[in-house]
Amino acid sequence: MVNFVASNSKFMSEELKEQKSNNFIENIIEEDLANGFSSSKLRFRFPPEPNGYLHIGHASSICLNFGLGLRYKSPVNLRFDDTNPSKEEQEYVDAIKRDVEWLGFEWDRECYASDYFQELYDWAVQLIKQGKAYVDGQTSEEIAKQKGTPIQAGTESPYRNTSVEENLQLFERMKNGEFENGKYVLRAKIDMASPNMLMRDPIIYRIMHASHHRTGNQWCIYPMYDWAHGESDYLEQVSHSICTLEFLPHRELYDWFLDQIYDEKLVRPKQREFARRNLSHTIVSKRKLLQLVNEKHVSGWDDPRMPTISGLRRRGYTPESIRKFADTIGIAKRDNLIDVSLLEFCIREDLNKKANRVMAVLDPVKVVITNYPEGKEEWLDAENNPEEEVLTFRKVPFSREIYIEKEDFREEANNKFFRLKLGGEVRLKNAYIIKAESVVKDENGNINEIHCTYDPNSRSGSGTEASKRKVKGTLHWVSVPHVIEAEARIYDRLFTVAEPDRQEKDFLEYVNPDSLKVTKAYAEPSLKNAKVGEGFQFQRLGYFSLDPDSTAEKLVFNKTVGLKDTWAKVENADI
Repeated sequence: MVNFVASNSKFMSEELKEQKSNNFIENIIEEDLANGFSSSKLRFRFPPEPNGYLHIGHASSICLNFGLGLRYKSPVNLRFDDTNPSKEEQEYVDAIKRDVEWLGFEWDRECYASDYFQELYDWAVQLIKQGKAYVDGQTSEEIAKQKGTPIQAGTESPYRNTSVEENLQLFERMKNGEFENGKYVLRAKIDMASPNMLMRDPIIYRIMHASHHRTGNQWCIYPMYDWAHGESDYLEQVSHSICTLEFLPHRELYDWFLDQIYDEKLVRPKQREFARRNLSHTIVSKRKLLQLVNEKHVSGWDDPRMPTISGLRRRGYTPESIRKFADTIGIAKRDNLIDVSLLEFCIREDLNKKANRVMAVLDPVKVVITNYPEGKEEWLDAENNPEEEVLTFRKVPFSREIYIEKEDFREEANNKFFRLKLGGEVRLKNAYIIKAESVVKDENGNINEIHCTYDPNSRSGSGTEASKRKVKGTLHWVSVPHVIEAEARIYDRLFTVAEPDRQEKDFLEYVNPDSLKVTKAYAEPSLKNAKVGEGFQFQRLGYFSLDPDSTAEKLVFNKTVGLKDTWAKVENADI
């Protein structure tokens, strides 16, 4: 189900303006407070695993957890669940911190599950001593087989009743690095007949001879996520552990682990779950995103086509637009597919308020204004952003030769074509009214130049009667002698179908071959002063942002989003 229809901008505007009531997570917290839980003990956390870059799905979780912190004036931890050294890197830690800060949030404590490796190990020893954990020497295939099925109880491991003394000895030898990977695991002894298969003696520790990005080679056994996560929440005194819906079956195990160590004098974390909000035409699986990067389908994790926060930032998305998107979709108890056009709507609305208007031409044809004096130039006033409370202006050069877009001219056209045509008039934005008189073509019949005349009394803002004359078309343009040549990267959706990972074929079969087109841009000279990441509205073309690849000699602009949603029209045309 797609929650928002791409073409229904009026609906979106009303949705964004709608007053938000409490979501069900906030209702849970409010109920806890009403039942006597002290607001001073509220603490939240955002717990990413540093095995990749954060994506738009993580942004919703970030906004939820840090938003709760802001609402209740409570601390929020940033905790890295770094329990799998084979997939985790410092690069990802640094990128995650950068993304959270860029979104506008501050964490109270920077924590790592690896901070607690000794406590987790000591608690595991305690479980063994209590007869609630044992070392298992079966292979992973044997363990999976003896766990049974959702409708058939599992069978006990032949190692389940090994003595406490032998288990303690084996576990210490595991810790000391005496066994190869996969030789043994430590399992909790719970219930092999539980209807929840996660409770059928889950693995707590596995052997992994791998260097950890923080602890180096200090450890060669590492805790499993389920064991480390809840106990880390407890050590940090997190009051409400907010997870995505796939962790709902894990809640029973989360609580069982807490039961083994809980001290009533301390806060007992409460796990609650919310549904993922999947985004159409997007992949958010870290494994698949990594595959896109490794196989060079994209240029990297921050490729502007990627749904990563760093990719969105590079494309020109703003923190405000992503926070607005997260707030608009809210949280729910069941998974839903959100049309990516809502995200595009949020950035379009934000940039409309912030971005200066400039002129650039992507597919040029030269216009020669034959009655404009040769060698003359004027610097005309141009409004930066009509949405500003106090209007500001810049100067744009005008001369005898200008570029306009090829599609803005036709030799012959019907009455519904309001751009330039032979014998017809248009206004040049911030400048004059021109009339097309003739064309110059090459030997193949392609138009090289359009020859026009201009009305010298029609300059915009001059106050003359001619300047007030109405013509139906207004075109953007750039002065040929003053133009800056830049590179424009035109991005489209990375996948051609709404749910590429739910198709019969491999998701890579649906990569959009036209997701990136590179062309020249001929821009007004004010853009020489653009800063990396700064967004502009290229008038009549869309919103563009200056890419980090830019140099003083060569500017590179990424198309963030169009002025209107054109994808919906394409999809509807195919129905």
